[in-house]
Amino acid sequence: MPDVGDLVTARLDVSPADETTTAVLVVTPPSGAVMTPVVTGTEDGAVWTAPVTYTSAGLWRLSWTVTGTGASVQHEVVAVAPAPPTMTDVRSYATTTQLANALHAAPPLDAVELLERATRLLDSDFLKAAVYDVDDDGMPTDPVVQAAFAEAVCSQVEFWGEVGVETDVSGPLQGVAIGSVQLQFGAGENRSGPDYYAPGLFRALQTIPGDKLRWVASTGGW
Repeated sequence: MPDVGDLVTARLDVSPADETTTAVLVVTPPSGAVMTPVVTGTEDGAVWTAPVTYTSAGLWRLSWTVTGTGASVQHEVVAVAPAPPTMTDVRSYATTTQLANALHAAPPLDAVELLERATRLLDSDFLKAAVYDVDDDGMPTDPVVQAAFAEAVCSQVEFWGEVGVETDVSGPLQGVAIGSVQLQFGAGENRSGPDYYAPGLFRALQTIPGDKLRWVASTGGW
């Protein structure tokens, strides 16, 4: 699977082929803006190539139209992956260095994505009812809170490394206490227990003093 930014050589083999064979390539990126790269024929029309640069992630369609001997229309759909993000591209409460130190091992290759995912989980499932000092980007400014949040997301990534990344199909958490806050999520059969989240995540949040992080709700469900 190519990544964004890759320059590839699209190739079409035609059989039968002769001097009357010609080919045209139409490239349609996810945006729908059609491109027609320069096509080069070799081996008496049996091989046709064209340079294609994948500039965005998504599904690209390559459509070859052959006329003359070997006339045909052929389509190929290419899935293009986004370029791997860097820490400056994502919102994360921990760096890959902090994760490596927490794991006492090299971090996984997708550590940036996992830390971003864990940060979103912490924001959406735990911090909506929390009040703490933040900067203009919404990141904590108190060193104690910063360290606790970093420990929490690193614990979640380590947890996923053991049990697999959660898929959100089991439903959110039910029945966990963080200090004076009672978190109660989920409904019906679509419920999960505390093992939906890393135990270390709760321990990290529980270390934050009340004067540095205040909970404004006593019951979850948001």
